[in-house]
Amino acid sequence: MLMRAAVLTDFNQPMRVREVEIDEPGPGEVRVQIKASGVCGSDLKAIDGKSPVVNALPFILGHESAGIVESVGEGVTTVKPGDHVIISMNGPCGRCRKCGAGLFHLCSGPARLTAIMGGRPRVRLDGEETRRFIGIGSFAEYAVVTEPMCVKLARHADFAAACLLACGVITGVGAVLNVAKVAPGSSVLVAGCGGVGLNVIQGAVLAGATTIIAADVAEQKLKLAERFGATHTIVPADLPREVSDVVNGGVEYAFDATGAPGVLAQCFASTQPGGTTVMVGSPPAGHPVELDSALLFSSRRLMGTQGGDAAPHRDLPMLADQYLRGRLDLDALITERLPLDQINEAVTHVRQGTVARTVIVF
Repeated sequence: MLMRAAVLTDFNQPMRVREVEIDEPGPGEVRVQIKASGVCGSDLKAIDGKSPVVNALPFILGHESAGIVESVGEGVTTVKPGDHVIISMNGPCGRCRKCGAGLFHLCSGPARLTAIMGGRPRVRLDGEETRRFIGIGSFAEYAVVTEPMCVKLARHADFAAACLLACGVITGVGAVLNVAKVAPGSSVLVAGCGGVGLNVIQGAVLAGATTIIAADVAEQKLKLAERFGATHTIVPADLPREVSDVVNGGVEYAFDATGAPGVLAQCFASTQPGGTTVMVGSPPAGHPVELDSALLFSSRRLMGTQGGDAAPHRDLPMLADQYLRGRLDLDALITERLPLDQINEAVTHVRQGTVARTVIVF
């Protein structure tokens, strides 16, 4: 079957919307008609040639997505044509040692590892195999994914809002609930108030944190942070001192959603003894993290996360339910909705930092 897709053929160059051929789903696979796909910072890293999983072109990017099941392969039993689904970044096998320990985000099953590196060949451009970002490639009209990556969605949910759950929302909220396990009544710092940082703030609200400090160099983002639940805002000059002015001695939990070198150390220094810092945004690969070693003697912890350490079939339905109940604001995250033909304009807006989230709608 032929479809339209935005294809990256050269690093540091615009994507081109081309007609490509996509296969029928094989055994255990599902073909999804993409209805909405968010533009994520991970996509920008791939365009810049800085993604560890995108090293051979051509490539179809996009992974934060939702749509309608168009067809299923042999043996698929959990979804059927017509079902509305979120496509999860993780399709855990449920059988490996990590899955058996409940660490579904670290699944080491062969299907998951294949997906991380672009998935099985399912798409061709001019007869040439074209890989797909983490086995999805949702900047396209259709995607063929493995059955465990499909999480059912209520039919009345908005696709553009629901697609955000797959990456930006679960990464931010999951960092709070799954990784740091923020306790009710706690104090929290969130550095970086883009799409992911705003969801860390929402996660802190869900967890019952009572002091939520948002820090960003862009004042317009801090206004949005207040809408999502921040109780205090900072345009940082000396972050540890400014945080201590709000919470004497530092916060109990700090989250670096920037990925900018140096910010993680500032977040770590903004916590009180026994505090926890979570690296949510990823700095450039191979970049060293320098911390004041004296702070470690006070039982402070530094943690990382991969996609909010999510168990997709547990966490995504829960978050969708929170949205439908009005406890999770997804609509306000969407700054703009653009068609596939404007994919490069969407990328530019994300680079400029003028949007919370841009969603490509089909």
